[in-house]
Amino acid sequence: MVAITQTDSQPDAVDEEANYVNETTALLGTSKTKYADARTSDTLDSSPGPDSDSDDEEEPLPKLQILLLCYARVVEPLAFFSIFPYVSQMVQDNGGVADTDVGFYSGLIESMFSLTQAIVMIFWGRAADHLGRKPVLVSSLFGVTVATGLFGLAKTIPQMIMFRCLAGVFAGTIVTIRTMVAEHSTPSTQARAFSWFAFSGNLGIFLGPLLGGALADPVRQYPGVFGNIGFFEKYPYVLSSFVVALIGATAAVSSACFVEETLKKEPVVVDRDGGEATSDALTESGDLSTLQLLKSPGVGMVLYTYGHIMVLAFAYTAIIPVFWFTPVNLGGYDFTPLQISLMMGLNGASQAAWLLLVFPPLQRKIGSNGVIRLCALAYPLFFLLCPLGNVLLRVGTDGSVKAFWILLPLGLAIGCGVSMSFTAIQLVLNDVSPSPRVLGTLNALALTGSSALRAFCPALFTSLFALGARTQLAGGHAIWILLLMLASGLSVTAKYLPEPRATGKHRNSQAR
Repeated sequence: MVAITQTDSQPDAVDEEANYVNETTALLGTSKTKYADARTSDTLDSSPGPDSDSDDEEEPLPKLQILLLCYARVVEPLAFFSIFPYVSQMVQDNGGVADTDVGFYSGLIESMFSLTQAIVMIFWGRAADHLGRKPVLVSSLFGVTVATGLFGLAKTIPQMIMFRCLAGVFAGTIVTIRTMVAEHSTPSTQARAFSWFAFSGNLGIFLGPLLGGALADPVRQYPGVFGNIGFFEKYPYVLSSFVVALIGATAAVSSACFVEETLKKEPVVVDRDGGEATSDALTESGDLSTLQLLKSPGVGMVLYTYGHIMVLAFAYTAIIPVFWFTPVNLGGYDFTPLQISLMMGLNGASQAAWLLLVFPPLQRKIGSNGVIRLCALAYPLFFLLCPLGNVLLRVGTDGSVKAFWILLPLGLAIGCGVSMSFTAIQLVLNDVSPSPRVLGTLNALALTGSSALRAFCPALFTSLFALGARTQLAGGHAIWILLLMLASGLSVTAKYLPEPRATGKHRNSQAR
């Protein structure tokens, strides 16, 4: 049974309000101050009752601002994933290392981006909360642009590592964009806004390897066009880096010129004679230290759930291409590169459909917590399809093979609905923030853990998969048993997510 998270408050909820921080007050309590000057037409169709105050619910989504932020969101995954198709060859060309050592250096260079990101993320979050969102966003975009362009000019492995770390240092884009999207949203528009935010990230993940592979070493790939250009012969990987850098530069310029600052000073209505203050709690909570923020009600559990979901995502993303490539007798599907590409394309298209078409109405109906709990129930079934497909292929009859080719695309298309948990946990994270003034820091805490997991999880889980295939433990399916256990644990974790405690009507009365 899926828990319904959007329920009417009981009569005594108002009296209890002062004793805790509810899930949505932080972002919605001051939305009239923050959003009044940043709206365009895109109002949701809704029909509030005659007694409902719907100021926040009816605030339209600023489409231009969300579009600009989504464009800037594409830059980070482009910079991260664009080097994957050619980094191994670049390591060999620049370092002259043995074939057996290429994987080590490639993995090191790839992971340095995320490791550096994890180290500096808190700094960028704090800077966004104190200096403003826009300055951090623009400076980060320019930094990533320069570092990505320089990577293509690297001629030694130390230079590759240095420029990769430099790109990771300027990783304030994603934490700032998440915060700004949240501050442009209201309860009725946040699901749509973050659906587009998630889609733009997936678009960057999809386009990054395509650009990197298509533009690497253009002299050899396109001799008729680039064969006579000595610069590209001397720097065979610079074209890919420059194109990604150009996209980053246009995002930086468009953000500098058109993106609006969302960090507004909260008006403190305090009677100097001791009268009641309407926003003093929010203002005081803006001075929370990182440790105090972690101890705020619900924050620790939400961050843990965020990390749990990211572990499942990174593990599956790392394992699945290797699993599809592995021979059937070792526990895989023995797919060709073309089949792997087609399945990955179906995976990406399915995720986009779930995020853009299904998630917004589903989140409005059962709430963000409900979506997470629903996905937690689906995760084990989704993972179970993988070893089941291998069993069908091992049987080897015409009927089992036909059943496999029916089950796989259908199961992949439906199972990708678990990706809605990524966006839902982001909404829960935004809602649990004690104050808008620490939202950047809270997002930074979540992304610090996410970056660290992205640096280590792929190597860990692919190594465990290889070990299971080599030893044929549980018929080569040991890794899926582990993932089933981890996925089952998410259902337990999701039960303890903080529940929203106030209705839209009560929140709107607070805003006034």
